[in-house]
Amino acid sequence: MQRQKVLINEERLKNDIEKFADFGRTAKNGVSRLSLSEEDISVRDYFCKSCEELGMTVKFDDMGTIYATLEGEQNKPPIVIGSHLDSVKKGGRFDGSLGVVAGLEVIKTLIENKIKPSIPISIVNFTNEEGARFEPSMMASGVLSGRFSKAEMLQKTDASGVSFAEALQASGYYGSQENRLKEATAFLELHIEQGPILESESLSIGIVECVVGMVCYEIEVTGESDHAGTTPMSMRKDALFTATDLLSEIRQQVGIVDPDLVYTMGRVNVTPNIHTVIPNKVIFSFEARHKNPAVIQKVEDIIQRLPSSSMTSGCKVKTTKLWDRKTVFFDESVCQVLEESTKALGYPYRRIVSGAGHDAQFISSYIPSAMIFVPSANGKSHCEEEWTDYEECAKGANVLLETVMKILSK
Repeated sequence: MQRQKVLINEERLKNDIEKFADFGRTAKNGVSRLSLSEEDISVRDYFCKSCEELGMTVKFDDMGTIYATLEGEQNKPPIVIGSHLDSVKKGGRFDGSLGVVAGLEVIKTLIENKIKPSIPISIVNFTNEEGARFEPSMMASGVLSGRFSKAEMLQKTDASGVSFAEALQASGYYGSQENRLKEATAFLELHIEQGPILESESLSIGIVECVVGMVCYEIEVTGESDHAGTTPMSMRKDALFTATDLLSEIRQQVGIVDPDLVYTMGRVNVTPNIHTVIPNKVIFSFEARHKNPAVIQKVEDIIQRLPSSSMTSGCKVKTTKLWDRKTVFFDESVCQVLEESTKALGYPYRRIVSGAGHDAQFISSYIPSAMIFVPSANGKSHCEEEWTDYEECAKGANVLLETVMKILSK
């Protein structure tokens, strides 16, 4: 087909981002839109109505994922664009939503420029990407890719005891398994970076090469509780003191493994957690993320070499591996088209990795997939302060559009 040089409408994209943010908007301009909540159902309704007004066909599958499709000249596997509309509690208005709204803007731009795509183009809104109401995250794309069992996911419950199956049925978005995403020419997901790298390097676009692998451990230290005022220091089996020594030792050893390694000790539970009682048990988490499995293995070696007991404190140490995930590399041919599109538009960019999980990582297991990142102000996300300049959102949407045009022209 004849290539036309077209750009999205930045003002329209901005207005749509704000309109979608009205569904669950918080007092501080964030968004609370938990999966299949009243707010999520309302934004779903608005999304479907917007797509139908553009002449798109709207369907949803047995996990509530929505597919809106613009017909193509040939009945071939579609180009699929999308992300998610659910949020964490008091999250931001760009996370996930940008990828869906930008897909809508791509369709609007094609229609107003009277460009009839040679193959269909679909926008997808995956159900329960965040996992903020029903764990785990990326639930629907996990079922689509065979990573999760649908039967098990339907039984997951929220804090009020409502099951995912009940919420899905009540939402009106329980559809047919036949409507599931089965094949596509490519899957493209535009997302905010949720980190500080692009902004710190004054770059507009990140071409995401992979979602990094990670591993998570739980370390349990067991001592003995005694009176905090009457037990001599030399006679104590203080689990918290031993745990802090381990935390320091782990940080010292892991910190020199690789400069790109990130690691977190984000959860600590102290028992009995009373200021007049010596702690008898401490459980803390440790997770590490890196794209190279050899680096992750070095970290695991360090954790697994932790002693089973402390000679100095008399406490016992138990190390348990909770879970891990392998690095998911995106389709290089699709990444190259994204890179060509970014260059053609003259935007400053770099190749980048994602430390956070996204639906694209599961979809990439059976569809050629890739992601585009745009900068996050101060690296903030999953909070009301989350912000990406609308100009940067537009640049990401333009890369998305240019990539679609390049794929259509092949």
